Amino acid sequence: MHPVLLHLGPLEIRSYGVMLAAAFASAAYFAMWRAEKFGVPKEALGNLLTWVVVSGVLGARFFYAAFHWDEFRGHAWDVVNPFQGGRIGIAGLTWYGGLILATGAGILYLRARKLPLWRTMDLIAPSVGLGIFLGRIGCFLNGCCFGRPSELPWAVVFPPESPAGSVFPGVSIHPTQLYMSLYGLIIFGTLLWAERFRRWDGFTFWLLVMLYASARFLVDFVRYYEESMQVHLGGTVLSVNQVLSIGLFLVGLGMQVYLGRRR
Repeated sequence: MHPVLLHLGPLEIRSYGVMLAAAFASAAYFAMWRAEKFGVPKEALGNLLTWVVVSGVLGARFFYAAFHWDEFRGHAWDVVNPFQGGRIGIAGLTWYGGLILATGAGILYLRARKLPLWRTMDLIAPSVGLGIFLGRIGCFLNGCCFGRPSELPWAVVFPPESPAGSVFPGVSIHPTQLYMSLYGLIIFGTLLWAERFRRWDGFTFWLLVMLYASARFLVDFVRYYEESMQVHLGGTVLSVNQVLSIGLFLVGLGMQVYLGRRR
């Protein structure tokens, strides 16, 4: 774990922000590199990616705030304000919130510009896997999005000043950030490989949704969540994100069937 890379006077350059920027930049570059293959104008794609990044960060922040409102009570502006406590950076993001709002904003933009909707989404889909791979490394360096106690040989003890260490001081826990980072790399490679079987527009994007939902559902069994992020279903306790994963997997499967039959 290494949350602060360097200090420039009063300014902290934090590893989470650097890795998040690297994730967005790498994903955007890879998508732009593939634009010609999919017949999407690079200028329009660049504008789309700007909308997706901004709406994704806002959606991730709003979703986090909805389940952690006590952190923002009395200073609600911090939900959208990147200057928290006098420090630059956005802390508190939930990936599913970003996915949902970014997808909605992307669809509205593509419809308004009369660009091929699902073909463009297929173009972007592998880039999302690449972004997950890099972004989750930032989570590991920051000590957030951590797992539950574990005795596995690769379990990690985080410093007490980190989010993970403050909850589990001196305790070995699952490095769930690295699990999701590895899944992101697997998703990236799987989507590129699966493109050879692409027979309809939307195939790659909805496969991304199904793969991520499956990965997130599995990893969340060993990830730590506060009580506000847990759902009790009879004798089973699931995270809110696991419930969303089930729903999104079914939506992805349904869209594959619908788009395939429509073709």
